[in-house]
Amino acid sequence: MPRYFIHLAYDGTAYHGWQIQPNGTSVQQVLNEALTTILRQAVMVHGAGRTDAGVHAKQFFAHFDPEHSFSPEECKQLVFSLNAILPKDIAVYEVFPVKPDSHARFSAISRTYEYLIIQRKDPFFVNRAWFNSQKIDVNLMNRGAAILMEYSDFGCFSKSNTQVKTFKCQIMHAAWENDGHLLKFIISADRFLRNMVRAIVGTMTELGLGKITLDELIKIIESGNRKMAGFSVPAQGLYLTKIQYPESIRLDQDTDK
Repeated sequence: MPRYFIHLAYDGTAYHGWQIQPNGTSVQQVLNEALTTILRQAVMVHGAGRTDAGVHAKQFFAHFDPEHSFSPEECKQLVFSLNAILPKDIAVYEVFPVKPDSHARFSAISRTYEYLIIQRKDPFFVNRAWFNSQKIDVNLMNRGAAILMEYSDFGCFSKSNTQVKTFKCQIMHAAWENDGHLLKFIISADRFLRNMVRAIVGTMTELGLGKITLDELIKIIESGNRKMAGFSVPAQGLYLTKIQYPESIRLDQDTDK
């Protein structure tokens, strides 16, 4: 059976996350329904991860297995048809064939998230960033971000009672940027734990506000205790911005799109 990746993006404001939920609309549910309508067959898409309610994705991938293969023109037509019936807050950019054993989640080799903090009232960042007008020491937070990269076990930033075999993650990049009234945290890793980025940002904010020291940050990380870390910042400021895969998974090998 052929396998295809869908490259999409979505504004997560109206959704209860990516994954199908019993009591709320999810992005996965809406995409399943759209594909099922267009292809006239039951379709279940599998996503690159589980974004929580209110979290956005500037780049997201999902895979599905149709009953037959598509030509390049049929792939383009499927993109057009999906965008015609999907709501305005979900956009599909490309559908492309991949090797049958490729998986949107497990084949990814890295992911990048961004978190936005807006420091003055701005109507264009409603549901797009966390509003926090306090004076935050970005230089100190960057020193904290550098400390993160010295560790690999991040149990202290993981959602409690989560079922994972390991809390180990390899962070490749972690840094804060200050663009006037907008603070941006960018972090890349091979994998992320549930709620990890929001817990890191909450802890870093406490560092930037002088509520904890760098030494205390180290103790928090080494404790592996979620209760010692900072609060989980609001979902609306979080964006999944990049997912990287081996180029070899694409059957058409056209990586310019």
